[in-house]
Amino acid sequence: MSAIETDIAIIGAGPVGLFAVFECGMLKMRAVLIDALAEVGGQCTALYPEKPIYDIPAYPAIAAGALVERLEEQIRPFAAPRLLGQRVESLSGTAGDFTLHTDTGGIVRAKAVLIAAGAGAFGPNRPPLDGLAAFEATGAVQYYVRRREDLRGKRVVIAGGGDSAVDWALALKDIARVSVVHRRPKFRAAPEMAAQLDEAAARGEIEMVIPYQLHALHGTDGRLDAVEVATLKGETRRLPADMLLPFFGLAMDLGPIAAWGLDLERNHLRVDPATCATNLRGVFAIGDVCSYPGKLKLILQGFAEAAVAAHAMHAIVHPDTALHFEYSTTKGVPGAG
Repeated sequence: MSAIETDIAIIGAGPVGLFAVFECGMLKMRAVLIDALAEVGGQCTALYPEKPIYDIPAYPAIAAGALVERLEEQIRPFAAPRLLGQRVESLSGTAGDFTLHTDTGGIVRAKAVLIAAGAGAFGPNRPPLDGLAAFEATGAVQYYVRRREDLRGKRVVIAGGGDSAVDWALALKDIARVSVVHRRPKFRAAPEMAAQLDEAAARGEIEMVIPYQLHALHGTDGRLDAVEVATLKGETRRLPADMLLPFFGLAMDLGPIAAWGLDLERNHLRVDPATCATNLRGVFAIGDVCSYPGKLKLILQGFAEAAVAAHAMHAIVHPDTALHFEYSTTKGVPGAG
């Protein structure tokens, strides 16, 4: 396979990686997107395309999948090549002359590397329940909702106490019979959303099953009939159910990236917040994968980091060219209009 020559190799094609293509393009830097998933969008596409996001500027609410579509539209003028369904296995070389190899034989030569891997190679944290695989195979147990309408009229048990559990309970309450299982009354979700959950429960729109934890699944041939829950004292209940949605977070795995000699902090990459540079010259990190004092795991902060990193990488890609910053309203978008 012939190597792809580019300026910036972006590892991760989630929202932040996609926006980095725009920021690099505006500074006349070519970029290539590499992602282990078969489609762009990261978790927004793979886990919750219909989940509303409320903190994207200018969008009071936008579905995760729709956000990815808007980002795709925004970067279209830059025609960035994509190596999808491929995981970066190795990195060699130095700043200005890196070579990356993927697990399917792809080769990219780049002057700088931008890691926007989000949660890394992610997968759901599965509850330790007997017979779980059989129910996963039929879709009776799912870890994300691709189409909200598929759950209309169903008895849905949601387990967890974070944002995903609360957001989906609220999103489904008007079309499904929803029960929320959590081990304690306090939720780790955004306060406003947690308050909305309490209000919906008070109106009888959502059943709150507290303090309970998942205990067993009941059904035949992968068809779910009931979810059994239990307290720490051993008291049990059976909740009639057609579907279980366990939201216990994602298992994060950086994979081969963890062996590149980068400075790690709890499986995240330490960066200089002024440049988003890692300790390896020419390698930068943005989005959920990076860590620095004051870091917030928000898509909008990842967007800002993409701009910061692009400006910092310009000195490596164009070492003999001074960067004279111009606003997009002044310079426009290459190929647009």
